[in-house]
Amino acid sequence: MPAKIFSSAILGLDAVPIEVEVDLTRGLHCFNIVGLPDKAVEESKERVSAAIKNSEYDAPNKTNRRIIVNLAPANIKKEGSYYDLPIAVGFLIASEQIKTDTSNKIFVGELALDGSLRKVNGILPTVIMAKKQGFKTVFVPSDNAKEASIIEGVSIIPLKNLKELMLHLNGSDEIPSHPISKIEDYICEEKIICDFAYIKGQESAKRALEIAAAGAHNILMSGPPGSGKTLLAKAFASVLPQMTFDEILEVTKIYSIAGRLGPNNPLITVRPFRSPHHTASGISLIGGGAYPKPGEVSLSHRGVLFLDEFSEFQRNVLENLRQPLEDGTVTVSRAKETVTFPARFTLAAATNPCPCGNYNDHQKECYCSPSIVSKYQRKISGPLMDRIDIHIEVPRIKYEKLTSEQMAESSLEIRKRVQRARNLQQKRYASENIQTNSEMNVRQMQKYCKIDHETDSMLRAAANQMQLSGRSVHKILKLARTIADLAASEDIKRDFIAEALQYRPKDNF
Repeated sequence: MPAKIFSSAILGLDAVPIEVEVDLTRGLHCFNIVGLPDKAVEESKERVSAAIKNSEYDAPNKTNRRIIVNLAPANIKKEGSYYDLPIAVGFLIASEQIKTDTSNKIFVGELALDGSLRKVNGILPTVIMAKKQGFKTVFVPSDNAKEASIIEGVSIIPLKNLKELMLHLNGSDEIPSHPISKIEDYICEEKIICDFAYIKGQESAKRALEIAAAGAHNILMSGPPGSGKTLLAKAFASVLPQMTFDEILEVTKIYSIAGRLGPNNPLITVRPFRSPHHTASGISLIGGGAYPKPGEVSLSHRGVLFLDEFSEFQRNVLENLRQPLEDGTVTVSRAKETVTFPARFTLAAATNPCPCGNYNDHQKECYCSPSIVSKYQRKISGPLMDRIDIHIEVPRIKYEKLTSEQMAESSLEIRKRVQRARNLQQKRYASENIQTNSEMNVRQMQKYCKIDHETDSMLRAAANQMQLSGRSVHKILKLARTIADLAASEDIKRDFIAEALQYRPKDNF
């Protein structure tokens, strides 16, 4: 009878169970792996053979048997070194070197030639799948144990080597399960590198960033070189609210699959802040590859994607942001596979108004011709600009204010207001499957963004005068809802709509 061992495969951000069947039959020796394996899986034959031999068991190449390993279902592509451990265990059971029940166990791990186990990616989705499918135990490399033990209800067995596992399965030397990892143990006080208190002036920009953080609204800052746009964006990270448990799991899953979790940071507890260079390609931004992997928009999920020198990005690269900005997801389609990744990020962008940067600057003369300015500004398409909630100008700072010793409001104080606003939103949307004001759809806006007749008349007049699109009107209402939350107001007042209207783009950025 063939031995059957359970493992997993990663499809997008989720894991699916994989049956590893190992059968030994009489005949000339061969070792074949079938079931749509990639090159890394096919090479596991050599790793498994050496690991079994160096663990003092009879290796496959010492048996005059035909060894067939089937990875089922066969229509799912199997990648990486996940299957070294289950193949080794399956062979040892099929060759009757050990006897054990593996019906409710999952095995995942890469084998070294000496039989020790190496870390693999995507452990967290595997454990989540194991819990949903009713598996009781998951065997993982010891370096993955902290990450795996976040999920309660599944016993995690950390493994250092293959021989240790065999002794455990035989019952001669039991390995204790890893204690449950509490998220609170990994949440530490974030060190603020760039504090708003040390940024002189720019009060209007700071206010706009506070609103953006409170409601997860996209923001574009425009101004001359040296006005502090990049500094403000870096300080923006210091006012972001704490992540919830669900957000921590969402983001950690992405980083687990992308292989960006270290042994000492099994959890992502701080909101991501990603800042790709303006020469980044569309695939690096959106994700992709023959078998799609997450890109920058997914790595910044529930955090911030900061695009400095926004107008210097290639236009076709920026156009890729349309779908994730609108839907909070990105679908990557390739010939072999189509995968949807989450991409609910806050876009923070900074740009100069023209190539020399001095257009509309009252202190320095702009040397760009009107045609050059127009061409530079058209690098960002109208539909993409319409998806940005807040447009703010960041003027040059005067010397007197720059050298002032008076401290501005600290990031910690601003974060407290942001956190209070987010708490209101979490309570409001507890039954809506959204978390922030920026995620509201039309039905939810009708329910939570009601305005009185006087305020409605003002908004209607502004929409006609400014020729606002339907999307722009919705974004104004969402912004006003966030401004009301910051003011701890249940109603959206006229002043809140007036402030939200100020953040729509002018004729030039």
